[in-house]
Amino acid sequence: MSITRNILLRAFGRPQGILGRLGGAIMARMNAGFGAWVVGLLGVGPGDRVLEVGFGPGAVVRHLADMAPTMRVAGVDPSPEMVEQARARNAAAIRDGRADLRQGSADSLPFDDDEFDAALTVNSMQVWPDPVAGLREIRRVLKPGGKVALGFTRHSGQSRESAAEFLVAAGFGDVRSMETEKGFCMLAGKS
Repeated sequence: MSITRNILLRAFGRPQGILGRLGGAIMARMNAGFGAWVVGLLGVGPGDRVLEVGFGPGAVVRHLADMAPTMRVAGVDPSPEMVEQARARNAAAIRDGRADLRQGSADSLPFDDDEFDAALTVNSMQVWPDPVAGLREIRRVLKPGGKVALGFTRHSGQSRESAAEFLVAAGFGDVRSMETEKGFCMLAGKS
């Protein structure tokens, strides 16, 4: 692995140590607006249960928790640094029982079947060891009729075509793509 790739992976892909903490601060600032756009495409609201996989520094979790006092937000992220930042950023929502943020991986979600109305990931899936396994897990924890949104900024390195193929391979239907100047989002549903 090249030195540059290793540094980028430690800062943004699988944040670790000082580089991970710095990467988290950058991600919170750079991805917040894009994450809010992805959330808007899901159409979630009061009373919904929403899962974010790879929540990073927790900026999207905060946006979700602030949307409605009756919305419940949960998430997993493999990075201890990101879990720490996200928990600090969302301390009030965690204290009030509106957010549940855990260290974990996409391919082994610590939640029950059919638990969530919607799920999302922003600039995360491209670093999962097995995207199809992660998407199958998301499908498992979504309620029938639940929706998933996979958001990718322009610099993510993810293609629409492979994201769509992963969704179909994981059993999702009604796969479609939305675009903005900052990136794209793949939307799909669980039947």
